[in-house]
Amino acid sequence: MDEISLLRRTRDDIPERAPDQVTRGRADLFRAIEDESPSATATRSRRRRRGFAWAGFSTLGAGALAVALVAGNILGAGAPGGPGGADAAAASVLESAALATLKASDLVVGPGQYLLLKTDGAHIAMSAEGGDDFPWYISGTHDELYIPADRDDDWFWIQCERSALQTFGPESERMAADYAAADEDTFRVAPHGSYYEGAPIDSYDFDELPRDPQKLLERIYVEIGSQGPTREDAALGWIADLLRNGTVPADLRAALYKAATGIPGVSVTEQQATLNGSTGIAIGRESSDRRRDLIIDPATGQYIGSREVSIDGFGSVPAGTVLSSEAVTTSVVDAAPTGPAVCAQYR
Repeated sequence: MDEISLLRRTRDDIPERAPDQVTRGRADLFRAIEDESPSATATRSRRRRRGFAWAGFSTLGAGALAVALVAGNILGAGAPGGPGGADAAAASVLESAALATLKASDLVVGPGQYLLLKTDGAHIAMSAEGGDDFPWYISGTHDELYIPADRDDDWFWIQCERSALQTFGPESERMAADYAAADEDTFRVAPHGSYYEGAPIDSYDFDELPRDPQKLLERIYVEIGSQGPTREDAALGWIADLLRNGTVPADLRAALYKAATGIPGVSVTEQQATLNGSTGIAIGRESSDRRRDLIIDPATGQYIGSREVSIDGFGSVPAGTVLSSEAVTTSVVDAAPTGPAVCAQYR
């Protein structure tokens, strides 16, 4: 569940957003976080001083340099499977996951059955009540979406009330308690999943996305435009947002993994990363004061989920805090619920 879904817990007029719009909104949020932090300016300045050596610069003529810069701006600094993209370890994990994914079969939903998409998340929340000293806390969420075999039939969506996963001092604890008291379980039914403005939750047209990794990465760069702290960071976020949909077909999942190998700065950030009880390898990219990770099981190709980690911390939030995460699981079930009773298991 993303930030838009969190807003819908208290509002019914929040429209559906495409992955690129969610990415842009998330980037704005984290820019606000960085601006709120007293050490943000110093941190960014310190990182800028880590210069790069332009070895062999004199061997490039002006024309060759211009071509290189233009190509980098249009296509990105790396190409899937080639130099200038993810480091060797990350590329190996992503390639292995892609191969395993292609060997797997997508779930088959028979007549009268449902594809059950469960999403367990953690999201940072803030309040402006504290003036310049914003209190923050991490809320936990659990969603279940039942998608019928016939997509025109009724969809069933459960959103359990939020829980406080982590607080940062007395004001943070008070805010978490206030939010929890105001929240409640919700249960919604809608034909064709048209919960907001007539748009199905999985409204993205997967068929029109290229399966060639290079073309897919180029398409992603076009989709995101100038979003995010950097284009590369936004591209990795776009991939994560699409994968968390839970209904992406195997051939496209494999192409997304391979496309990620062409994003510069992507590396293995943790060999044993656990999210919601499942363990995989974290592949991520650091940008400014945070790091985006995709957690993948390369042996099976399973996309376990994603997380965003604070590098330096801010305010009362310490360095290394997981600011947001989402773990996605899918299965096929024979019946849909009649209410949110399942939420009692997640109190």
